[in-house]
Amino acid sequence: MKDPVREATERLRAAKLLSARADARILWRHAEGRDDVFQQFIARRLSHEPVAYITGHKEFWSLDFDVGPGVLIPRPETETLVEQALRELGDRTRSYRLLDLGTGSGCLLIALLKELSNATGIGVDASADALAVASTNLLRHGLVNRAALVAGGWDAAPGQFDLIVANPPYVRSGDLQALPPDVRDNEPKEALDGGPDGLDAYRSLAFLLPRYLSSTGIALLEIGAGQHQVVGLMEAAGLVLFRIVPDLAGIPRCLVVGLGRGLERLAQKKIGNRGPTR
Repeated sequence: MKDPVREATERLRAAKLLSARADARILWRHAEGRDDVFQQFIARRLSHEPVAYITGHKEFWSLDFDVGPGVLIPRPETETLVEQALRELGDRTRSYRLLDLGTGSGCLLIALLKELSNATGIGVDASADALAVASTNLLRHGLVNRAALVAGGWDAAPGQFDLIVANPPYVRSGDLQALPPDVRDNEPKEALDGGPDGLDAYRSLAFLLPRYLSSTGIALLEIGAGQHQVVGLMEAAGLVLFRIVPDLAGIPRCLVVGLGRGLERLAQKKIGNRGPTR
C-alpha cells in the first residue's frame, strides 16, 4: 500500500527542500487524509510556497497564529524578544502600556499580552493585509478589548509606552536575491528590505523611540547577525544600551535600550545571558 507521506517526502527531498519529512507530515494533517488535497499542497510546496502560507497557520510562543501572503511568518528567533521582555519587566501584574511597531501578524503583541494579564497595547503597521491578519489573531486570542491596531507609519501611535517591541526589516537590499526562494519570492519585501546597509528602519526607530518611551520604559529590537552598528545609532539618539541578548543559536538578536532614567539596575551588564528558559 502506498504511503503518501513517504512519497511526498521523497519528492520534497529531491527538490532539495529543507525539513521535507516534517513539511509532508504537516501538510498531510492539514489535508485531513484527502489525498487529492494533499497532492495540491505538495505541488504548492514544491513551488517553494511556505508551509505556513499553505496551512494558514504558524505557531509562536506556543500560540497558534493565522498567517497569509502579505504577512511576515513568525520565526522562533523572534521569541527572544518576548522572553527577554518578560525578564526585564519582572512583575507581570502591572498595567503596562505596550507598543508593537510593525506588528505584522500581531505575534509579539499578542504573546506579551497573554503573559502580562493587566497590560494593554497598540500594534502599528502600514500594511492592510497585516492589519487584517492581526485583527483576526486578536479575536482568536480574546484580546480585542486590550489591544488596538493603528494603520500607518511608525509615527502614528499616540502616547508613551512602558514597553516597545519591534522586529523591523533588516536585510540589506543587495542581499535579498540571496535569500531562500521560500522567503524571497513569497514573504513581503517591505518586511525584509532594510535598505542599502540594512539599517534604514533602525534610523527611524532611533528618532522615534525617545518620543515614545516613558521615563522608565524599555524598547526591545530584533537585529540581524552582525548588526552591532545599531548600537551606535541608538546611543547617538540619546538612548542607553542595557544589553544585547543572543537567541538560542547564540546569535546576538535582541537589543534592550531605554532612556536611562530609573533603570540603573539594567545597566549593570550590557551583554545579557539568556538564563533559564520559560
